[in-house]
Amino acid sequence: MTRLIKARREKVFKAWTDAELLKQWFAPLPWTTPRADLDVRPGGSALIVMRSPDGQELPNNGTYLEVVRNERLVFTDAYTKAWEPSDKPFMTVILTFEDRGGKTQYTARVRHWTAADRETHEKMGFHTGWGQCADQLTALVEKL
Repeated sequence: MTRLIKARREKVFKAWTDAELLKQWFAPLPWTTPRADLDVRPGGSALIVMRSPDGQELPNNGTYLEVVRNERLVFTDAYTKAWEPSDKPFMTVILTFEDRGGKTQYTARVRHWTAADRETHEKMGFHTGWGQCADQLTALVEKL
């Protein structure tokens, strides 16, 4: 997924790496993000909790593999905190933030461990959900 966002890439990157900002846009509405613990550095862990409208919580644990300030984030759920392997790795996410004359070309790539994982994610509403979150991210950073 690629979007051209009318905000500098520093703002888009910050919305991914500042827990208070991330909680404002990360889950597709009407879901919310009540918790985001982010240790944004290679090997650092992340815990992001999404909450459904009926109160069900979905924790997402992961580890940052690569962090290039304002340019690139790579993280995976293959590891939880401190390089502990997860019970069921599902995906690796590669985010890039490219300067386009004061705007940002934001690209999100998701690599699933298996074709079955990709199909499961698609059935969960991957394309619609990630698209809606990109809209929410855009709305936030364009007013920062």
